[in-house]
Amino acid sequence: MLKRLILPAALLLAVTPAFAQQSTQAAATTAAKPAAQKLTPEQQQAIMKFRQQMANSAEAIAQLVDQGKAGEVWDQASNVAKQVVSRNEFVSGIQSQRSKLGTLVSRKLAAVTHSVSKGDKKLPAGDYINVVFASQFGNNKQPIRELVSYHFDSDKVWRVSGYTLQQPAPAANTGKR
Repeated sequence: MLKRLILPAALLLAVTPAFAQQSTQAAATTAAKPAAQKLTPEQQQAIMKFRQQMANSAEAIAQLVDQGKAGEVWDQASNVAKQVVSRNEFVSGIQSQRSKLGTLVSRKLAAVTHSVSKGDKKLPAGDYINVVFASQFGNNKQPIRELVSYHFDSDKVWRVSGYTLQQPAPAANTGKR
């Protein structure tokens, strides 16, 4: 029964206000609001469980990066990511960014969002989940935005499609993850 709930729950991520990411989705989100309000407690629970699983997975990916294992992250990444950046470019880019930041001090979940791309030069077509952390590093006084992205591959598996560090960090979510 849980299996039957996960797919509809994942599909509903695209229309629920908490997961809207782009302003172009705002109208669709507003129109879909009555449907989101009709979710059963089981469906709501499935959505929250999926969101937590994605946050946990992203934290594990970020920990691999912390340990200097960016190559392992690339090895398990989506083909979408592998077509855009080589393993060496991915690893050296992360190592360059992280060496300037120093040691990780803290990492707090800031957001889990869903977006759909129709495909363009910046982002190949498909479904994406973005997990954002407000992360503090030893060489920075302010937290920065640490983003782990996932693509829903054709075999129906969410795989890493990117890892980036950007300034400034969004405000950390003080509620439940």
